[in-house]
Amino acid sequence: IDDIVNKAIEFNMPAVAVTDHGNMFGAIEFYEKAVKKGIKPIIGCEMYISKSDMKLKNVNEKFYNHLILLAKNDTGYKNLSKLVSMSYIDGFYYKPRIDKNVLKEHAEGLIAMSACIKGEIPYEIVKGRLDAAEETLKFYLDVFKDDFYLEMQVQGIEEQLIANNGLIELSKKYGIPLVATNDCHYLLKEDYEAHDVLLCIQTGKTVEDKDRLKFSTKDLYFRSQEEMKEIFRQYSFGCR
Repeated sequence: IDDIVNKAIEFNMPAVAVTDHGNMFGAIEFYEKAVKKGIKPIIGCEMYISKSDMKLKNVNEKFYNHLILLAKNDTGYKNLSKLVSMSYIDGFYYKPRIDKNVLKEHAEGLIAMSACIKGEIPYEIVKGRLDAAEETLKFYLDVFKDDFYLEMQVQGIEEQLIANNGLIELSKKYGIPLVATNDCHYLLKEDYEAHDVLLCIQTGKTVEDKDRLKFSTKDLYFRSQEEMKEIFRQYSFGCR
């Protein structure tokens, strides 16, 4: 957390967010350290969304789509905390999960983004199911109104480019803002190998194992605003 805050200062960023997978365990420490150094902390979580009732343990459902939630005020923070708690107490099955009904009940004060290529909307686009992506978008617009954003990423993954093209079309059709983000799992580009080793330790594998969890890109590091602008310059709408 100290490194994240210091890197934000180095990059002259006024704010920085933490959106860990399925938890907010570092939120308080992150908030206190960011505020102390004059950086605005944005508290969030990358939630796992179950297609069925979160209380049901469906053996055929072990893949869960992602959704980024950010607290924009005190109400949002309380709702986010509630959702994360429920995902563990009521919804845990392989992952801490929520469902769309629970999300709808606790959406006040939250900003939502469509997430990485494991988010439901980009996932459906990549699979060629554009009608399903559009129906999902309509649900999230109904829940979050103007607080829903379509999220684009460029990190050397072919599926991201497919998803981005579909997201741009949806943005034009529905007038939804696009957000350029960078999936960040480690601080520096050269941290890739250390992160890969940590994944092996976590999953009980070795780096020589072929059948193991391994990221297909080495670009999951904390990028500067200048680097992000350069990466997204390929899109005709430009970058701000």
